[in-house]
Amino acid sequence: MSTKPSASLQRQGIGWSNAMFTAVTATATALILLILVCILGNIVLNGLPNLSWRFVSTIPKENFFDANTTGVLAMIIGTTIRVLVMTLFVIPVGVITAVYLTEYARAGSAYTRVIRAAVNNLAGVPSIVFGLFGVGFFMNFIGGNLDVMLHEPSPHWKQPSVLWASLTLAVMTLPVVIVTTEEALKTIAPGLREASLALGATKLETIWKIVLPNAMPGILTGGILAVSRAAGEVAPILFTGAAYYMAELPKSLTHQFMDLGYHIYVLSTQSPDIEKTRPILYATVLVLLLLTFSLNAIAIFARARMRKAMRAGH
Repeated sequence: MSTKPSASLQRQGIGWSNAMFTAVTATATALILLILVCILGNIVLNGLPNLSWRFVSTIPKENFFDANTTGVLAMIIGTTIRVLVMTLFVIPVGVITAVYLTEYARAGSAYTRVIRAAVNNLAGVPSIVFGLFGVGFFMNFIGGNLDVMLHEPSPHWKQPSVLWASLTLAVMTLPVVIVTTEEALKTIAPGLREASLALGATKLETIWKIVLPNAMPGILTGGILAVSRAAGEVAPILFTGAAYYMAELPKSLTHQFMDLGYHIYVLSTQSPDIEKTRPILYATVLVLLLLTFSLNAIAIFARARMRKAMRAGH
């Protein structure tokens, strides 16, 4: 008889513990959402009144601290180009690396452990270090040697450009793509691979026609995360491609470009009158957010269509 009250008290204790844990996690989630709403609300409320068609469709003049004459068209195009070029480089390399680690590499081998350790360490490197790496490796080493081999009369490749900035960002976001692609590949049922091999397909054919198509939504998720991280990064492009001011749009991948993130940094640190520049600053931040959301929305829409097609095929 004495065990029943004890069991009842124990159940009450477990119930109170669950309730407390639920309350703590719900409060933490609500706090995060509240902070996010406050940040976005502050940007929208201060940036929307200064957002206009003229602002987003005008190439700025050299004195871009005047709210009545400045624009961000060059920054929008520059940011979009370097993000798209980065994606073209990082997705294939990240997917190939993830396929090797998942489908070919032996899990316990020293070589595989070295690769995984390198990926994990790469994910924790500060972004400014990637910028210095881009200068040393892409600009000075690759660009300098290209100038020598191609007999360029003046430094052509050994200078900041869209190409070197995009490659630097690709190296920075590579761990994100590798990890997300690996997780997507691991979710594919082993039975699909075995059935394909049993029907006479080679391993490469199985990966190309069975594994990768089914993992494509997860691969696109990695691309979305890479775009989200790279769109607002300033440090990696500070030395490798971003320009303080350009009177025209970049005409090739070897030209410098104006960037929204770098422009925000300039507006907030080098303005002669910060109060006068504040409306431009908020409007530029809002444009950067809208551009990032738009690029992500395109990838999310493509992922949703792909998942729908896959479900219809099954």
